[in-house]
Amino acid sequence: MPLLELRGLSKYFGGLAAVNEVDMEVREGEIRGLIGPNGAGKSTLFNVVTGFYKPTQGTVAFNGEDITGVRPDIVAGKGLVRTFQATVLFPMFTVMENVLAGVHLQSNVGVLGGIFHPFVPSVREKTARGLRRASEIVEFMGLGDLRSFPAGSLPHGHQRILGVAVALATEPKMLMADEPVTGMNAEETDMMMRTIQKIRDELGVTILLVEHDMRAVMGMCERLTVMDFGRKIAEGSPKEIRENPAVIEAYLGAED
Repeated sequence: MPLLELRGLSKYFGGLAAVNEVDMEVREGEIRGLIGPNGAGKSTLFNVVTGFYKPTQGTVAFNGEDITGVRPDIVAGKGLVRTFQATVLFPMFTVMENVLAGVHLQSNVGVLGGIFHPFVPSVREKTARGLRRASEIVEFMGLGDLRSFPAGSLPHGHQRILGVAVALATEPKMLMADEPVTGMNAEETDMMMRTIQKIRDELGVTILLVEHDMRAVMGMCERLTVMDFGRKIAEGSPKEIRENPAVIEAYLGAED
């Protein structure tokens, strides 16, 4: 059984089909790429899957459960977590504090619980556990030397890594990364590619990513799904996708 399964998924805005009858399966432990030209419907598909948009038709199943149209917070609580094209951080908080915020989203204590009920044994224990968890994630993501730095002071590449760390703090089964290497230079892109592969290999988190950087996509993903004008037009290995006539036409245009 696939971890994520889409059947006939569509999203219309007025008369425009931003996503049009898309079928897709993502297997557990996979790094899957979702690619296509600008306006192909990739980010809209992400928004429908994660509950930010309700589909016009079709179904979304995660881990064997129908989550079609379920609220984003409930979807995330089931282990399907996403990042965004724009990194969402608390710029004045330190690296450690940002990751702690992600840990608290996953726990039942929350930041205020730790502040106002610090001597309640259950709260104290969960707070300590959260601190350990956040510290482990910071080290795992290679941010240990920056843990006390304000997030807003970090270079762009490290801010993107921190955004993934915050998502990872919620303990996802599957991470949906929306353009994780956008705006990065070659060195930063390589750093993010290694990090994503490490998350899959060492933590067992399944990855689905939207990305325009073809070098990154071809280097990271075992399989790719290609969209154009809201439809799925191809699916296969990087080699198969590179040689697919429909994909070549979508990116380069048909010859006269």
